[in-house]
Amino acid sequence: MTMTSTAPRAVVIRYIEAVRDGDADVIHDSFAEDVTWHYPGDLPISKVWRGRDAIINDFLGGMGPILVPGTMEIELVSTIAEGDRVVAEWTSRAETVHGSTYDNRCLGIYTVRDGKIASVIEYADTRHVAATLFPDFDTRRPAGAE
Repeated sequence: MTMTSTAPRAVVIRYIEAVRDGDADVIHDSFAEDVTWHYPGDLPISKVWRGRDAIINDFLGGMGPILVPGTMEIELVSTIAEGDRVVAEWTSRAETVHGSTYDNRCLGIYTVRDGKIASVIEYADTRHVAATLFPDFDTRRPAGAE
């Protein structure tokens, strides 16, 4: 076992750099098959996403149509690791198809198991996400209301 490949901090850094670089294979290989990702708030994407394929294809992939291709910039700000948990802070910036600029500072608490990301709890400015990525979504409507 090499420390560079399975140490929790290295796994998370490699994943975030793969997202930045658009490396689909590394992104896929970073996640455990039964991974969960909790996204906060009351947005269309807010829920606990379950399973590698759903997270990659529906959650992360679902952002694709909203962002102008080639404009996404991800920068890892810092990481703090303790045991199998890693806290990572990053910035995400992109132009949106709605004509606005998405510019957010995010924090994720990653749990790494056997060299794979097993869970993520993300924190972000969901008001900014709503305004820039989902401008037509009414967050004031009660859940389940039509």
